Amino acid sequence: MHPPVTVTSEIPRRGFLRVAGGAAVALPLGMLAGCGTERDASTLRIAFQQFGSDTNLQRWLAGVAEAFTAKNPGTSVELVPIVAATNDYFTKNELLMASPRSCPDVVFEDSFILQSDIAAGYLQPIDDLVEAWEAWETFYPASKEAAKDPEGRVHFIPTETDTRGIYYNKRVFEKAGLPTEWQPRTWDDIAETAAVIRDANIGATGMFMFCGKAQGETASMQGFEMLLYGTKDTLYNPDTQKWVAGSQGFIDSLAFFKRQFDEGLTLPVARHFDPNLMDAVQATMFPEGELGILVDGSWISFLWAEGSLAPWPTWPEDVGVAAMPTQHGETPGSTTLSGGWGWTIPTHARDRDMSFELIKDLCSLEKQVQRNISGGTLTTRRDVAMNEEYRSYSPTVGFFTDMLESAYYRPAFAVYPEVSTALQDTMDTVMVGDKTPEQAAKWYDAKLIELVGEENVETRKA
Repeated sequence: MHPPVTVTSEIPRRGFLRVAGGAAVALPLGMLAGCGTERDASTLRIAFQQFGSDTNLQRWLAGVAEAFTAKNPGTSVELVPIVAATNDYFTKNELLMASPRSCPDVVFEDSFILQSDIAAGYLQPIDDLVEAWEAWETFYPASKEAAKDPEGRVHFIPTETDTRGIYYNKRVFEKAGLPTEWQPRTWDDIAETAAVIRDANIGATGMFMFCGKAQGETASMQGFEMLLYGTKDTLYNPDTQKWVAGSQGFIDSLAFFKRQFDEGLTLPVARHFDPNLMDAVQATMFPEGELGILVDGSWISFLWAEGSLAPWPTWPEDVGVAAMPTQHGETPGSTTLSGGWGWTIPTHARDRDMSFELIKDLCSLEKQVQRNISGGTLTTRRDVAMNEEYRSYSPTVGFFTDMLESAYYRPAFAVYPEVSTALQDTMDTVMVGDKTPEQAAKWYDAKLIELVGEENVETRKA
């Protein structure tokens, strides 16, 4: 018998967890640098992002690590949670991967940063490993394509994906005199509904979309791109293989953010500079009826599950979901963005074969069903999608899974994170009133040319 691992929030904020023979012990994070070359190949480190006080992923990993070390005597696993805002996580993780002394052996990677980390040499190709892995055939083709670098080499095991849409609090709608069955057809419909909530004097903010640099990639993807891809324009044109500048859709997207602030439809500007705003919105404001409309990702309902960060037993009855409409209701009528996370093996991993054995355990059918359910995420695999437990785990899983058929994906280029940062800077200037949407778009166009080269940009007439 191996002693069970009991993990809730026991790992110190600056600590990591070592699991060996099924037993766990918390250790200071400073030991990562200190153990350096003394660590042998039998110790595997898993680095992952911990979102604020939520330890959902950490608890799941501890369970997998317990089983893995129990069946692999002499092997230990160290869990390294990196508690940081999105942009800071990428930086801290890259610092760990850059040094053989501190490098993890397995990293939970956001597809957003994947191509950049590949280009920087932080991650190694794993084609030979996946070719001999039977489960690889169960992954959706689109998921497997997203795992490759520009040369077609696999670097990434995609384990969870997502879509985005609108959540609305039915209790807030009731108090504001609005119908509780709602599907906006245009951006105007959203703004006008938010204005009704604003004017109802019920202590609730009308709407919220992530905006600005403090919110990192969340602002780019859940915010700006959810608007832009509902216009006739996009960030990148795959037909011409050029980035897009000068588009009316870009200006209109910025203008919709400006409208939210000018008309008091959303939170005050100062709140958007809080890097911890996501926690407050998802775990407090929306569940407690302080917010009517939230544009966010398919996974957030896991926060409201029993035993999670913000338990909300009645959320299936209290929350409605709607698709994000196109700007003026143009065909196909709605839009969504899809991203996801998965496992990678860094270049400086001590034992790539044992690292992949651990990844295979993390990706077993049973463990993957557990993870998708506990994390509130969508699957990247056919076998998981057919699992009855997965298909019934959430009232919204079918709604968000159906969106995958027509989802847009972020441009898969190493430069995208820099383009995303430029988007966030552009939103900031509009949010604080330094620039009009037209002026901010012009600034972005110049920055885009600086980042990707004028020969890689097509300019449209707004």
